[in-house]
Order: sequence, then structure tokens, then C-alpha cells
Amino acid sequence: MHYYAIGDEDTVLGFRYAGVPGDIVKSAEAAREALERVLRRRDVAILIMTDRVADWIRPEVNRVRFDFELPLVVEVPGPAGPSPERKDLLTLIREAVGIKV
Repeated sequence: MHYYAIGDEDTVLGFRYAGVPGDIVKSAEAAREALERVLRRRDVAILIMTDRVADWIRPEVNRVRFDFELPLVVEVPGPAGPSPERKDLLTLIREAVGIKV
């Protein structure tokens, strides 16, 4: 099984230097096409996506997460850092269970 990266140029090139192939995307449509290519491959176990690219195609990313056994989708921050609208883990726990951790 293999890794694959989809994201901005800096992130994908960084993963390529580590031996992980990937697609550089600059639009939601390009991200959607790259995701479909990965799903057709069947040999990708872990799909690494920048959080901003994943946000562009959130319904498709969620479909992969909930309906497919593989690939596991891992979102990473891009060069600009995490997406500002992204909630941190403690906030998510607080909202889910209603207590401070």
C-alpha cells in the first residue's frame, strides 16, 4: 500500500522529496479530479491532503472518510498554517461532551 499527497505546490513538493507522489492542485475542480484518480488506483492506503484543499471539496472528502475503507484521509496544514476556521481538538471535545478537558 502507498501514500499519496494532494495539495498546494510547496506541500506536494515536500512530500515528493520524501518519496510520496502527489498532485499539485489550484482549484476545487482539479482537487476533485485528483481525488477520483486516487480512488481508482486502489493501491493508496493513506491520502494526505492540505486542509484548505480538503475544505474546497469537503463533501467528497467526507464521502471517502465514511464510505470507503481505504484510503485513510489525513489533513495537514499547508505552508500558511492551519485553516483559520478549523477548530482545535480541545474545542471539538468541549463542544461534543460539554466539559473542559
